[in-house]
Amino acid sequence: MTSTPTDTAPPESVEPRSVATTPPAPRSAGSTVAGASGSQAGSQAGSHGEAEPQAASRLARARSFATRRPDLVAALAFVALALWTAGGLFLNPFDRVSAHNPNDQIWFEWLLEHGAYTVRHLENPLFSERQNYPFGVNLMANTSVLGISIPLAPITMVFGSAISYWVFLVGGLAGTAYACYHVFSRHLVTSKVAAWLGGAVIGFAPGIIHHANGQPNFSTHFLVPFLVLYALRLGRPGRVMRDGLIMAGLVVWQFFINQEVLLITAVALGVITLVRIRDVWPNGPRILGSLGITAVVAGALLAYPMWFQFRGPQSYRGLPFEFHSWGEDLAAYVTFARDTLAGDAYVEKVIGHTEQNTWFGWPLVLVVLAAAVLLWRRSKVARIATIAAGIFVVAGIGPEVVVNGKETGIPGPWALISSGHVPVLELLQPTRLTMVVVGVVGLLVALSWDALRGMSSGPRSAGSDATEATGEGDTGEASGRVRAPWGSALRTVPVARKRAFGMFAIAMALVPITPWVMPTMVAPKVPDFIVDDHWRAYTPAGYTVLPVPVPNNADGIWTLRYSAAGRQEFQIPHGYFIGPDENGRGWYGPVSRPTTYWVNHVAKTGRIDGRDDDLVAPTDEMKVGMKQDLVFWKVGVVVIGPHPHQRELKMLWDQVLGPGKYSHGAWIWDVRWLTVAGNP
Repeated sequence: MTSTPTDTAPPESVEPRSVATTPPAPRSAGSTVAGASGSQAGSQAGSHGEAEPQAASRLARARSFATRRPDLVAALAFVALALWTAGGLFLNPFDRVSAHNPNDQIWFEWLLEHGAYTVRHLENPLFSERQNYPFGVNLMANTSVLGISIPLAPITMVFGSAISYWVFLVGGLAGTAYACYHVFSRHLVTSKVAAWLGGAVIGFAPGIIHHANGQPNFSTHFLVPFLVLYALRLGRPGRVMRDGLIMAGLVVWQFFINQEVLLITAVALGVITLVRIRDVWPNGPRILGSLGITAVVAGALLAYPMWFQFRGPQSYRGLPFEFHSWGEDLAAYVTFARDTLAGDAYVEKVIGHTEQNTWFGWPLVLVVLAAAVLLWRRSKVARIATIAAGIFVVAGIGPEVVVNGKETGIPGPWALISSGHVPVLELLQPTRLTMVVVGVVGLLVALSWDALRGMSSGPRSAGSDATEATGEGDTGEASGRVRAPWGSALRTVPVARKRAFGMFAIAMALVPITPWVMPTMVAPKVPDFIVDDHWRAYTPAGYTVLPVPVPNNADGIWTLRYSAAGRQEFQIPHGYFIGPDENGRGWYGPVSRPTTYWVNHVAKTGRIDGRDDDLVAPTDEMKVGMKQDLVFWKVGVVVIGPHPHQRELKMLWDQVLGPGKYSHGAWIWDVRWLTVAGNP
């Protein structure tokens, strides 16, 4: 993938060369002449060869630095890979957005501005009145990412949400990979390269990169390795209180980054605990003590946010559609993802209708299956991880088994779940449960590489007795005899050849899924009327700005950027979020008003709804309805920035409000005269 930290191994002993004791033969005259000419040629060759020792010296210094600072080298390599992957945004983060998922990137930039706004004004971070005026948005019932937006608030306030989003994206990818590397290198493997490969596979997995296209909260998992580590180490004597408090802190922080990932992690830990129940049982009282402390502390800190999420203003029941029907296509496991070296954008049209959470490609699937089989008896960690992965592969299928985009009619494990009847489960997407499989794949890659490296250095190798994370050891050795890590069938093959073949297979399986640069696109320009605060002259306290198209989850997503560009210092009607519909059920966006449909229909088609010609002539009913909505939203100014149908939109508003005024890159209508009177 990129440069990796160097394994540290003791230098091999070198036998001294034998020294000749026979005296040299006398030279003839001819040989003297030949020696003179040879010395000239040697001096020329020596001048040309001076660069070789210098290059060797630089290489030696680089290797020495990597040996002395492997963690720093690993971190820099992860950052470099993250910069490469997010390079499309790095070139111009202010004007470019994800080409695959611009809607969610705009939403997350808005959320980052929300974090900065709440810090700047010391307001309630769980709710926002900056969208969906006059109702607001329950951010706990949406993806608030307060665990990221609050820490990044200084960057957002100084540089803007476009830069803090880029930091969020790059830091999430590199941080996830490094967190896995840190845990692996300290507790599971002895090889730094093995730990680095495992961290890279998890942090830059095809599914993680897929979510990084606009959903950085699903590519930021730097807390998950530590959650798993401390959960598996619960029950250590003398650390009941300490481990419980650390777990509580990790749970609370992860709760404010991504609740769904926290829930999936908790389910995975429950499964792992059941698999290794015999090892856990003797430490049961201490484990329960730590979990009790975690529950009390985390429960106290999260009680109000959770109440606010489910019972606070603008909360809702259920989701707009049945997420539990989103299962993972079994063919996806052996398919190359879109944003990888071997990927193809066309294939996602067949089996990528939901998310690309697995998509490992067939070479890596074969390598991981072989590793699971060959490490089964050698490593208890590998056994537990393999069993957990199998369970989550099945759990991720969904209500029906789907292969290569075709429904087989075979019911899946979610077939009995009906939306609206199973709390919590109805909010889960089965396909996202396969993120546990991503972690197992990275773990098995690390264990396999470490086992291969340890083949020539004796019985102590990764996956055998380096299992501090679970406190278990399983070398699988008998009668003091070292078992070949890849089975008896390969014992007759020279160790060096087996080691080279195994490492080559792993490397070749990882090359095709190396992430490519995520595609970006140029976003429509936010007019200077918003960026340079000219809106303030038209929007006194208590008034709103109405960007056109009206911000919503479909045609008006681009104008949500106006709110972020204005640092959320003005309120806007509607927006991009999940809120309650008329019946309290979850719905994408607000309960729509007539103006939203009429205006956004013109923005989408360039025509008035119900007309087949190009005459943009609203009916009297439309004019009255649009004015009523302006009063309801208490709009101070209507703003139309750059848009493909800007001319048609201007024609529409001109007939409703009179001629508009061009100001600082936008057409505007001052409507305070209308909203103050409150009578259309």
